[in-house]
Amino acid sequence: MSKLITVTVNGVKVQAEAGNLLSEIIRGEKPCGGHGRCGKCRVVAKGFLSAPSESELKLLTRGETERGVRLACLTRALGDCEIETNDKISREQIITSGATEDFELDPIFERYGVAIDIGTTTLAARLYGADGSLLAETAEINPQRAWAADVISRVEAALSGKDRELMLAIRQALDGMIGKLSKVAFIDPREIDGVVVTGNTVMLSLLVGESAEPFSHAPFEAKRLFGEYFGAGELGLSSLEEDTFVYLPPCISAFVGADTTCAIIATGLLKSECAILTDIGTNGEIAQTNNGRLTVCSTAAGPAFEGVGITMGMRGAAGAIDKVYIEDGSIKAHVIGDTSPVGICGSGLVDAVACMLEEEIIEDDGYLEEDEFTVLDPVFLTPRDIRMLQLAKSAICAGIMTLIKTEKIDINNISRIYIAGGFGSYLNLESASRIGLIPRALKDKANVVGNAALAGAVRLLLDRGARKVAERLARDAVTVELSSNPIFSDLYTSGMMLEEI
Repeated sequence: MSKLITVTVNGVKVQAEAGNLLSEIIRGEKPCGGHGRCGKCRVVAKGFLSAPSESELKLLTRGETERGVRLACLTRALGDCEIETNDKISREQIITSGATEDFELDPIFERYGVAIDIGTTTLAARLYGADGSLLAETAEINPQRAWAADVISRVEAALSGKDRELMLAIRQALDGMIGKLSKVAFIDPREIDGVVVTGNTVMLSLLVGESAEPFSHAPFEAKRLFGEYFGAGELGLSSLEEDTFVYLPPCISAFVGADTTCAIIATGLLKSECAILTDIGTNGEIAQTNNGRLTVCSTAAGPAFEGVGITMGMRGAAGAIDKVYIEDGSIKAHVIGDTSPVGICGSGLVDAVACMLEEEIIEDDGYLEEDEFTVLDPVFLTPRDIRMLQLAKSAICAGIMTLIKTEKIDINNISRIYIAGGFGSYLNLESASRIGLIPRALKDKANVVGNAALAGAVRLLLDRGARKVAERLARDAVTVELSSNPIFSDLYTSGMMLEEI
């Protein structure tokens, strides 16, 4: 039998098994999947702990080690100890609103309905009455981040035996959110008689307990693409009646999920003769309509836009530099919460690089002569950080241009580009086009639509006829595979340059 120890976390005593990682005890983030590469899981710890490994010491400064700073994903509690975490940095800005076209009200429920978006990073939910009125909304961090930050790392965690833990974590989180919504609206959650849950294919698979194995290797063909109804009891949503239906919209392919299907519905993309939708993130999904033909693709941009892999990167929370601009010949920055800077988030990173190009601090190929550039003391960028952004932005723009070239479209004939997702909501479009993240010809045609995935889930909740549209578009969409596509390969290489396209 394992020895139980007492661990004091932010002043609260908890019981844990001796030998557990600190990240397991505090359920903290592991952006790099717990491999000790990103250094983002810093805590202050003292007591009976494992000695710092060589990997850990490489990521910590001498001053940090002297203050007791440790990496939670590499440090084990061997006996009684104390841990202090920085909760301030974990309070993120989560987008719950999203643009949607007008539609005729015809809800799929009779009393109350809930729409939920399971994002890889965040969760968002809304509660509606049968008259279409928004009664409550809530958002929180996806608890699965405690295992891994991105989709692929989460698949790896599931395959390593953590699949049940991942499933229970998301089910408990959704159940808790439904409870919060009900409390705010002063209703009994058992009165809720319809739920729509959207998300990418991996997130929905983890929710229902489907094996993540097909996502780990070619040809990446998911066993289940959903478009299915479940009973709340089947999904462990104990706050609802067991037979309350939960609809999971159809995914298009293994890496173009129901969230993209919902975003297409919300924006009315199919009604456009020639338009593009893109969700810029770790896994950038792109959809394009051209005279009724829908093509889609997914491009692995990596987590740089969410601050992962960037020396002082973080997500959009208090203390993050989110805007960088030039004023009176100097580079200046804004910090979320108007507090002291702690790090830099994705939108700030794009701005900073655009400003550094304008001031000729870096060259078009990303070359930075100095070891680091201070954006706003003490936050700085390194040559490696610039490189990480180049890789991410090139993947997104190459994906967009591959769809355009595959369909032989004149870019000037594209009427609109919809930019969805939390990162896109804060993105400065001028900066994005300056570094080549989005083509210059599309900048003035951009429409930022927020959480279009949740907006689409709401549409499916309030418009009975939208389900058939979702299932038809998911069935008819043509997926363009980028991994072996020569057009994408050429564009990705040339897209590494920090220049307008």
